[in-house]
Amino acid sequence: MKRVTLAQVAELAGVSVMTASYTYNRPGRVSDQARSKVLAAAAQLGYAGPDASARSLRRGSTRTVGVVLGEHLSYAFDDPEAVSFMAGIADVCADRGFGMTILPITGAADDIQRITDAAVDGFIVWTTSDDDPILPAIQALKRPAVIHGGPSVRGMGLVTIDNRAAAAAVGAAAFKDARRPAVVSFPLSRDRFSGVLPGADLPEPLFPVTRERLAGYRQAAEAAGIAWRDVPVAVCAHNDAAEAERMAATLLTSADPPDAIAAMGDQQAAGVIRAARTAGRAIPGDLAVTGWDDAAVAAQLGLTTVAQSLREQGAACAQAALGEKPPSRTAPWSIVHRTSTRP
Repeated sequence: MKRVTLAQVAELAGVSVMTASYTYNRPGRVSDQARSKVLAAAAQLGYAGPDASARSLRRGSTRTVGVVLGEHLSYAFDDPEAVSFMAGIADVCADRGFGMTILPITGAADDIQRITDAAVDGFIVWTTSDDDPILPAIQALKRPAVIHGGPSVRGMGLVTIDNRAAAAAVGAAAFKDARRPAVVSFPLSRDRFSGVLPGADLPEPLFPVTRERLAGYRQAAEAAGIAWRDVPVAVCAHNDAAEAERMAATLLTSADPPDAIAAMGDQQAAGVIRAARTAGRAIPGDLAVTGWDDAAVAAQLGLTTVAQSLREQGAACAQAALGEKPPSRTAPWSIVHRTSTRP
């Protein structure tokens, strides 16, 4: 069946095409009587309203923000920090009458095509790596874009915290009075390597967040008189509590188990604490543990952690993607001291 046109609706209603158009696009400019005629004619003909894609082309806007997520799509709904970040974006979009489109990027061959085909007005990129090919693809589209966490890319905004300074501060709490500190880390690169390496043997991390946090932990270890080469780093392929638990179990059953572990996320720290309990280690007496984000689980576990508001950062990213804020912003952070570290 052919699509019913606005001109056919106007003819049946006995009004001009402009009046019919105003009924849908500028209803305040149409009388109640004329609007009733147009809507009645539309119902009779089965007209559903103006084509959304055509209307977007006319006004040059889809009124949609694209959120580029470098994880499986379900991560946006399963991970508490990702949920908080998405909620901040949604707050701004709802207030401005915009929608959100989540664009999962997993390293597949069609990643760039998914970006270039996206009908969105601007992009928000969840933390990614220096070499991610979607970054030049977004640059080429010349739409407003902002990256959360990094990397810093010319022509794109950046919303982040000072990850190195925060890691040095929380690392100082984790490594206080420790002789054998360790780190449970986010991935180093998009190949998602998983394993335990001495700090000195780590390849250069391509994820800026991972790189800066490792640099901060190194600063804390060396300030405590511990050589970075003596600090084992358990690299996780994903920010996942179950994987962190397995990695922590490997550390705790080694010949020289750690007496302090700094984790890059509260979910990871929760996995570390489960592994410690299974191994019969008292916290913080046998093992000090720190996390990151101050999620709900941190308070439940008495976890010393880095507090930051991912909801506020998500909102800042949405504002930047809509052209309402400067392209760079450094968000606040603080250390929350609880019972998982030594006094």
